Amino acid sequence: MAHEHNHASTDYNRAFTIGIALNIAFVLIEAVFGVVADSLALLADAGHNLSDVLGLLLAWGASYLVKLRPTERRTYGLRRSSILASALNASLLLIAVGVIAWEAVDRMLRPAPVAGGTVILVAAVGVVINAITALLFLSGRKHDLNIRGAFLHMAADAVVSLGVVVAGIVIYVTGWAWVDPVISLLVAVVITVGTWNLLRRSLDLSLDAVPEQIDPSSVRSFLSALPGVVEVHDLHIWAMSTTETALTAHLVKPGTNVDDDWLAWVGQELHDRFHIEHSTLQVETGQGSQSCRLAPDHVV
Repeated sequence: MAHEHNHASTDYNRAFTIGIALNIAFVLIEAVFGVVADSLALLADAGHNLSDVLGLLLAWGASYLVKLRPTERRTYGLRRSSILASALNASLLLIAVGVIAWEAVDRMLRPAPVAGGTVILVAAVGVVINAITALLFLSGRKHDLNIRGAFLHMAADAVVSLGVVVAGIVIYVTGWAWVDPVISLLVAVVITVGTWNLLRRSLDLSLDAVPEQIDPSSVRSFLSALPGVVEVHDLHIWAMSTTETALTAHLVKPGTNVDDDWLAWVGQELHDRFHIEHSTLQVETGQGSQSCRLAPDHVV
């Protein structure tokens, strides 16, 4: 059997601490001024930012849990908690979208005056805070679904806050109160688009789907082309966490003994080519009287 382990991960504790502190402060600012200005756009954005704080807390907690050592009962540790956190984070955001949309429709039916100047000022602060928070997670967005979720939410929030600024300017110049709920609905659409992909990917990983960045046919082709290998079967690729991928496979390699150096080389190649950190390979000669019960001819 061959095993390839690489459990190193980047520490984002400082990024989470700063991002959560900034967003809690901004939620309080938006809530207070949203009530004072009677702005649904500000109150909706405050609710959304509060859900982002919860999302950041979930992601932070998961990033801690994935580093805990395996136990006899939990042999992979708690790595999958990062996947569960991503799915829960996406679900919370979709609930927030429903609330925003409901309130926006109600405000359209019963419009109310809005203090455009206050909306402009507070939302402009939000653009800065959300942009700074997004930049804290910029480096990790490509290799960790948790960190990617945090980055996308903060970046989207910066754009959303910019939209609220635009709404405030329009209201201030024209007095069109209906612009406020319309912007709220646009906020809901932006959040839904960004969140749906996060939810879909999280659910895929929860169901042991092959991570999107890995092409399973390429992995099979690589293993099939290894010197001496005549067959590959029982190939499985799945996510252990939002940053680690595992693989198991049976390789039929007739007339050869198990070579530890060869197995180590294959494991390293899987890591370097496909970013698969934990690979387990079962090598078979295919020459015994009993063939593998998991070979294609024996699997229904």
